[in-house]
Amino acid sequence: MAATLILMRHGKSGYPAGVADFDRPLAERGVREAGLAGDWLRATQPAVDAVLCSAATRTRETLAATGISAPVSYEKSIYEASPRTLIELIQLTDDAVETLLLIGHAPGIPWTAWELAANRSSPDAEELSRKYPTSALAVLEFDRPWRDATPGTGELLRFHVPR
Repeated sequence: MAATLILMRHGKSGYPAGVADFDRPLAERGVREAGLAGDWLRATQPAVDAVLCSAATRTRETLAATGISAPVSYEKSIYEASPRTLIELIQLTDDAVETLLLIGHAPGIPWTAWELAANRSSPDAEELSRKYPTSALAVLEFDRPWRDATPGTGELLRFHVPR
């Protein structure tokens, strides 16, 4: 059984005056780049079966801009989550889900990608370790059920920055 995990950082957000961080919307660039990320996902990756998405405004808008229409669970706990919290959420995924998209924030998303990857010396892993820009996607594959996805058990297949 192969399980594919796609870790996406939200699109570039705006900074309107008086708006709390949790409620910040995407900037125009964020909408465009999240749309490009969705195009890339549809063209190169298996169909997404389920989405875990932070409940923050910019992550919800990122998901909408991708055009991915899989069943979604909005999780407030993804906002400001540590890798441990994100990995625990991933481990709760039903085994019927073959491809899971998780949309969240920095530093949790980049740190989780790094934590899960077994192949940290690959060119994609080196790029990911330098910078994980907005709308970037890390694709990892696991040869085990989601409940057994632990640090160092995923194979980083791709790191993509849509521009």
